[in-house]
Amino acid sequence: MAKELKELTPRSENYSQWYQDLVIKADLAENSAVRGCMVIKPYGYAIWEKMQHILDSKFKETGHVNAYFPLLIPKSFLSKEAEHVEGFAKECAVVTHYRLKTNHDGTGVVVDPEAKLEEELIIRPTSETIIWNTYRNWIHSYRDLPVLCNQWANVMRWEMRTRLFLRTAEFLWQEGHTAHATREEAEVEAKKMQGVYADFAEKYMAMPVIRGVKSESERFAGALDTYTIEAMMQDGKALQAGTSHFLGQNFGKAFDVTFVDKDGKTDYAWATSWGVSTRLIGALIMSHSDDNGLVLPPHLAPLQVVIIPIYKSMEQLEQIRQKVSGIVDKLKKMGISVKFDDADNRKPGWKFANYELKGVPVRLAMGARDMENGTIEVMRRDTLEKETVPVEGIEARVQDLLEDIQNNIFQKALKRREERTITVDTYDEFKEKIEQGYFIMAHWDGTPETEERIKNETKATIRCLPLDGDMTPGQCMVTGKPSARRVLFARAY
Repeated sequence: MAKELKELTPRSENYSQWYQDLVIKADLAENSAVRGCMVIKPYGYAIWEKMQHILDSKFKETGHVNAYFPLLIPKSFLSKEAEHVEGFAKECAVVTHYRLKTNHDGTGVVVDPEAKLEEELIIRPTSETIIWNTYRNWIHSYRDLPVLCNQWANVMRWEMRTRLFLRTAEFLWQEGHTAHATREEAEVEAKKMQGVYADFAEKYMAMPVIRGVKSESERFAGALDTYTIEAMMQDGKALQAGTSHFLGQNFGKAFDVTFVDKDGKTDYAWATSWGVSTRLIGALIMSHSDDNGLVLPPHLAPLQVVIIPIYKSMEQLEQIRQKVSGIVDKLKKMGISVKFDDADNRKPGWKFANYELKGVPVRLAMGARDMENGTIEVMRRDTLEKETVPVEGIEARVQDLLEDIQNNIFQKALKRREERTITVDTYDEFKEKIEQGYFIMAHWDGTPETEERIKNETKATIRCLPLDGDMTPGQCMVTGKPSARRVLFARAY
């Protein structure tokens, strides 16, 4: 195990390679036989399940219900909303045939040319089109509104350059799609869901985020406004952690989703969509982990506490097991996930390193001397600090420690972001600081031409117009033209 840890590339040496190494070595995911797609392994999927469970509860608390819509979308649907199809056209995987047949030379199977589809089908890159085509059958009157649906699904967006969790051709996500009677209701919904995502990121992922609105060029295809939460990773790059879109009546008009309002007038339904994906696991890794492995926030760790016995004989192991069984039972009753690892095929040192690599927040260890003294060793993963404490009352101590770890890693990430967020007024200073991995608040003249120039020259993009940002007018750092406010720039994943 020590050898495996040595092979974990240090962050300071190559941050990108460190990330790739850690995903593989911590048993989160691996590349699959399908180029650009990944296998999410049980430990990685356990993290996603916890995220899914918490978010699903939050969605239902805000009145949403789950449904499921087809994976395959008729190509004609994507042609109905011009901006939407333009935004996704280059990423779409297309199904053209519905049958295979045995090759005449017996070497395998080939596509049956006689089984060509009358209309090609698109593997969903997102579901606005198929869902709004369905909503046309559901919505006729204001009494049918709002429609508040979410689905947990997979999507495919063809990617040439992939990175596990952060950018893969197929990924898992949830996508909410809602229909409303008024513009105001839809805008409230889009902002509300941005708040749900921000709350989840900060309280559960321990990841501070900046809430904002995307610039026009960075909006979701087909949206009038895109609300985003942006997080800083340890290398100073931004990661878009969740988005919520106000779609106006674009999809209502494209799919003829009309309703009769309270005054007897016919209008098009107003729309939102919003989603987060398994990219959040990548964000979790890059926000908190270190050169020893994962650092998981207790609120999302699949395993919060591990207890490791240190023994020389089976008799000692049995004594430790009896001593620890009560602790395990009490922790479980407190809602804390705990494992007593008494497997005899690995030495304690290997187990210590393994659970450290996997980011288990709290490790307890008990040996013969601890039993004599009525003590137990406690180690916290976030700081690697160890102490020997009385075994009496250890359950309450662990519970408090888990909350302390949760808060500590959030504060550490927040401090890093605050220290690496600066305000600049000149383009020369901007170029210098963006190379050093800063979040930069700067004036921009509001034109897509200037935005594109900055992106081409520095690889930095406008991450958002922060909702609580500096609204003081000024001059664009590039053109000197008037600027309504400062916006947030960063390089991003």
